[in-house]
Amino acid sequence: MSAIGNQAPIPVPPPEVPLQPLPEPRPRRRSYWKLLILLAIAGASVAAYELWLKPRQMAQQAAKTAVAVRTAKITRGPFVQTVRVSGQTSARNFANITAPILRGPEANRSLVLMKLVKSGSTVAKGDFLAEIDTQSIRDHIDDVVDMVKQAGNDIEKRKAQQAVEQENLAQTMRVAKADYDKWQLEARAAETRTLLDQELIKLQVEEAEARYKQALADLEEKKMADQAELRILEITLLRQKRHLERHAHDVERMIFKAPMAGLAVMNTIWRNSEYSQIQEGDSVSPGQSFMKVVSPGSMQLEATVSQAQIGSFRVGLPATVGLDAFPGTAFPGKVYSIGALAVGGWRQNFYIRNVPVRIEINSNDQRLIPDLSAYADVEIAREDDALIAPLGAIRSAGGKYYVSVKTPNGFEEREVELGITNNTHAVILAGIKEGDEVRLY
Repeated sequence: MSAIGNQAPIPVPPPEVPLQPLPEPRPRRRSYWKLLILLAIAGASVAAYELWLKPRQMAQQAAKTAVAVRTAKITRGPFVQTVRVSGQTSARNFANITAPILRGPEANRSLVLMKLVKSGSTVAKGDFLAEIDTQSIRDHIDDVVDMVKQAGNDIEKRKAQQAVEQENLAQTMRVAKADYDKWQLEARAAETRTLLDQELIKLQVEEAEARYKQALADLEEKKMADQAELRILEITLLRQKRHLERHAHDVERMIFKAPMAGLAVMNTIWRNSEYSQIQEGDSVSPGQSFMKVVSPGSMQLEATVSQAQIGSFRVGLPATVGLDAFPGTAFPGKVYSIGALAVGGWRQNFYIRNVPVRIEINSNDQRLIPDLSAYADVEIAREDDALIAPLGAIRSAGGKYYVSVKTPNGFEEREVELGITNNTHAVILAGIKEGDEVRLY
């Protein structure tokens, strides 16, 4: 069979349909009224811009320009030059309460605080402050009491023994004395004896005399030895009594009474990786200070001032003291102590030196307690009636000072003469007058 057999018939295109012509559009009439509306809207927009929007933009631009140039007015009034110093509060009149230093083998053991007065409480002279655990000392006192009794019994026992021993020696001495007396009597009747007997009696007399003298010497030496032995025992008894008295005194020293009237303030110790106040149950070392009794009326600020500023400090300068813990507080004070030498801190360079100063705080406020961070504004100089200008309005050039004074024609540069200054303002001695408006840079 043929491979191209049974082919599909070729499609025949359909007959063309004649296209009918489109109808011609009618010519439109021109609408001039729409154009008039558009022109009216445009004119209204231009009028609105010129009459409302443009003046407003110009006013805003003028306001921005006015804000960009800040000004201040020259005023007249009292002016104070101050220097600020910072430090911490402390008390001039205070008493340290320290753990007692014990004697003997227990001298270096730690002491446990069993009772403490509340920190910050007011105490009178003689009031209870603290108590240290004394149970171990009291137990040891019981043992020492027994030792004292034993030492006393040892003395009495030894005295009885010495009395017996001395009586034996005395008896020996008496026997030797009787024997010596007997041979002396024999020697008196020796004339009737033979020469040999006389020599023998003479030897017996000498021997009895020697025994008697030796017995006397032994008795005296025994008495001296017994006295020395008794003295040793008495010293032992005295030592034990003093031992007992020392521990009794230590027990008394474990109870602390206020040596003066004031405020009880606890010291801080390192506990659990942080500093905190001492409290009941803490251990303190012998000689460690754990509390202070301070007089609230003798508070002071211990601060430092740069050696560049110390030249203007004088004893008696007034100051105003503030506390960082109580913002807004202000207490009157005065400088009453200035250090003789400038010192440097261990975290500062060697050429940075500060002079310690102390400022007395004249107040009995209950918020004034030791170890508070504080500051003071020390009044260096004062003028009751001065022209005052902000430092931001003053610029220097060539060793002279100038300000820009506002005038109707703009700002005008004027040279001024400065007086005393502080951190924010300066006194103007000449060049401008009160009420002038100056530019701030």
